[in-house]
Amino acid sequence: MKMRKGPFAILMIIAIIIAVYTLFPFFMVVLNSFKKASNIVASPVTTAGASFGQLKANLSAVVGNSNFNFWAAFGTSAVITVVSLVLLALFGGMAAWVICRNKTKWSTMIYMTFIASMIIPFQVVMLALISTFRDVGNFIDIKMLQSIPGIVFAYCGFGGAMTVFILTGFIKGIPYELEEAAAIDGCSPEGTFFRVIFPLLKPVIVTVTILNGMWIWNDYLLPSLMLGQNGPVKTLPVAVQAFVGSYVKQWDLILTAALLAILPMIIIFIVAQKQIMNGMVEGAIK
Repeated sequence: MKMRKGPFAILMIIAIIIAVYTLFPFFMVVLNSFKKASNIVASPVTTAGASFGQLKANLSAVVGNSNFNFWAAFGTSAVITVVSLVLLALFGGMAAWVICRNKTKWSTMIYMTFIASMIIPFQVVMLALISTFRDVGNFIDIKMLQSIPGIVFAYCGFGGAMTVFILTGFIKGIPYELEEAAAIDGCSPEGTFFRVIFPLLKPVIVTVTILNGMWIWNDYLLPSLMLGQNGPVKTLPVAVQAFVGSYVKQWDLILTAALLAILPMIIIFIVAQKQIMNGMVEGAIK
């Protein structure tokens, strides 16, 4: 059924307004990264004073700044994000598979617990989380706070609910006969998961990985609480915040630092947006 031109034009206008409203802050960051601080203050929404040479100078000043320590923060964010995503995909897939294939009241209760945890805001549990991590770390003599393993463990906990929820919906559509055939051929449950189920989860795992990756990479609140703003380990958002505090009036350096922090995830999203949509659609159909 074709949509009439009138309603279609109205929807297009609304979509364009929403897109401009959403992209305008990013446009301001990119545009003003090409300028000096004086040009940003004089004309923040025009191209006056913008040049690639100034962008190169701003990038050199930010990357080489000892207060920012870009490469160390970038490496920390990359390690935390990659390790968290691998563990979420692996253990989330295992949990979703077991929940789907074991139809008991306990599996249903566990699944409902995952669903219920998705509606609890992080701000409600953040103080209790920090206190618990401190007590557990002291009890088992492991530094849970201000350490990469500690924050990876926290991200696995907070990201596990959505991961299990999405993967469970996908696994429900996988024919059980495939697993029965694998068992007849002598495959163990572990072998069935890794050789049969896990390869079939690739489209939806890509979607879950990118969604969780954007959240973990851009997250500021949890790293600032667990790693500390002045701790020895800093993620990129925390390092940017500390850098902003050091250069209150130098908007050219501040906006360039923000651009460096958000650019990796934007590139990944643009490259993988087709896989994201395919994974969401396939999970919805199944």
